[in-house]
Amino acid sequence: MSNKGAKIATFEGIRNFRFRLVLATLAGTPIKIAKIRSTELNPGLKDHEVSFLRLLEATTNGSQIEISYTGTTVIFRPGIITGGELTHNCPHGKPISYFLEPMLMLAPFSKKKFSIIFKGLTSLGSNDIEIDSLKWGMIPLMEKFGIREVSIHILKKGAPPVGGGEVHLRCNSLIPQPLTIHALEEPKFSAIRGVAHCARVSPSVVNRIIEQVCEVLRPTGVQVNISADVWRGDNSGKSPGFGLILVAESKQGWRIFTDGVGTPGSLPEDLAKEVSYKLLEELSQSSVVGRRQLMMATCFMAIGKEDVGRMKIHKNQVDENLIWLLRDIKTVLGTEAFLKEDDSDDGFILSIKGVGFTNASKKIA
Repeated sequence: MSNKGAKIATFEGIRNFRFRLVLATLAGTPIKIAKIRSTELNPGLKDHEVSFLRLLEATTNGSQIEISYTGTTVIFRPGIITGGELTHNCPHGKPISYFLEPMLMLAPFSKKKFSIIFKGLTSLGSNDIEIDSLKWGMIPLMEKFGIREVSIHILKKGAPPVGGGEVHLRCNSLIPQPLTIHALEEPKFSAIRGVAHCARVSPSVVNRIIEQVCEVLRPTGVQVNISADVWRGDNSGKSPGFGLILVAESKQGWRIFTDGVGTPGSLPEDLAKEVSYKLLEELSQSSVVGRRQLMMATCFMAIGKEDVGRMKIHKNQVDENLIWLLRDIKTVLGTEAFLKEDDSDDGFILSIKGVGFTNASKKIA
């Protein structure tokens, strides 16, 4: 639980909103986020951001949230992560994954086991990660840090605009701190797997997606295995839709993924081509983890034991987003990251010394 007399870490703008709140909760550090869309026509927090704050409040004990009258300033004083069983209704401005992804970073350090049912959109076609991508891409990454017994079950599909989806997150793995990793060798990906899913449309849609994916990825020479996931009846949600998740797997257990959702009027073949080429591009510009896994990886490296964790990253992953992530880690946790050129021409070694975080919630329990 945060100390009322502790110095407040101050941020400006809406960038990394969820990540900053997650770091503050893990560290027990109060934070202030000011100038949230202060220059826009509709200033302040959006509905989904307020909903995420309420979710944080529900999964912790003793958290205090102060929102200014205009919604442009938030002061968050975190409490103890308690977890437990609850249901959260997600606004349709963001898919369920927007709320579920940060919970994956908090759940292993809770007082009780996490069991949350999220209701809303299971996909949206925005920059947010698909639910299946969290299952196939994020949970294996958590296992690398010693976090097991985490599961995500899709109970109902919920395509936009009406939704009607339900997703159940369970985390039975309560650990004191993440393991320190040393991932210095670039993995060789030997297989590509994936899921083509549809709800309230003809099952032939997923077959067309699978055929097109195999045609695009066949020249790679690796094994390609795409499964069909057709939803019917009451569990298919309230709106029609289809999508695709592709995951490249290495024999060491590292995974890199891409995903996409069909838009109104789009063809299944177009979606298949788009996601397939996105995966090939991601593989060419990634090393151990993909760009969308860096947030979780850097978070777990920073809160690990008081030892230096190392991970190889691609030079193209050193962008504005990564720099902001590392700045936020330094502001909240006080530990710095170092980048050192690798022997290869296209890589860096990212080194972060863990802050020696211990699961205070479990200690109190």
